[in-house]
Amino acid sequence: MTATAYGFIGLGNMGASMCGHLCTAGLPITCYDVAGTAERAPDGAEIADDLTIVARSTDTIFLSLPDGSVVSDVTGEIAAVEGRRTTTVVDFSTTGPEAAEAIGANLDAAGIVFVDAPVSGGRSGAVAGTITVICAGPEDAIGALTAAFNAVGGNTFHVGPRPGQAQAMKLLNNFLSATAMVATSEAILFGASHGLDMRTMIDVLNVSSGRNTATGDKFPNCIATGTFDAGFTTTLMSKDVNLFRDQVSQAGTANKLTEVVAALWRETDSALPGSDFSEIYRFLGNKV
Repeated sequence: MTATAYGFIGLGNMGASMCGHLCTAGLPITCYDVAGTAERAPDGAEIADDLTIVARSTDTIFLSLPDGSVVSDVTGEIAAVEGRRTTTVVDFSTTGPEAAEAIGANLDAAGIVFVDAPVSGGRSGAVAGTITVICAGPEDAIGALTAAFNAVGGNTFHVGPRPGQAQAMKLLNNFLSATAMVATSEAILFGASHGLDMRTMIDVLNVSSGRNTATGDKFPNCIATGTFDAGFTTTLMSKDVNLFRDQVSQAGTANKLTEVVAALWRETDSALPGSDFSEIYRFLGNKV
């Protein structure tokens, strides 16, 4: 019986790290990135000159791409490849529920199983192999991906049978992360105005009820150090929060805080294009 062959498309910071972990786990990987494959490919991966080669030589393709429109274009190209071997596509990207639903329907019409599988944990989690994989799709398809998901992350959650459900989970998670960054920034700025030391505030918060992802990770490791290198851009955070805002509006659920947080991330992204999302602390500080 021929072993399953895997493809990986999209070798940005997180994608290259995840692809590397798949290679380290001994899975046969053929990779491709439109921005340049050879210089981005991890050790142990086969290098493809184009997407067609990946689709003709692998059973399952993993995607790690910027947004839903890119994923839609790439999956459309995969489906159209003559002599395609690929029967399953797994998307690690954050696209939003509607895009995932549409992509899933298009791939299903082409006879390809789609697994909606956004990840959480940031660049540091991708490098360490500890990211969370949030997946939605057929149970048997997800079961067949156990080894791959274990290779890239320490936690896998199957949240539902339909593409889009994992995206909903990812968006609500990122909204909470984004809100924690805003709230913690405002709290620390307030404390500093009273002469409190940032490190002391972080230490107190992390053993108190105010602890959150920003106090536990971003502030001690990226902001107090002055490095501002969390590894996730303000643009991507703004994209995710505003995707969440749009979905909340459609669902008709409570959105008072959502509107405020989404607007603030749009404002930050406009003022600091290309910035690391931890820079929102400096942005808010400069507005005081």
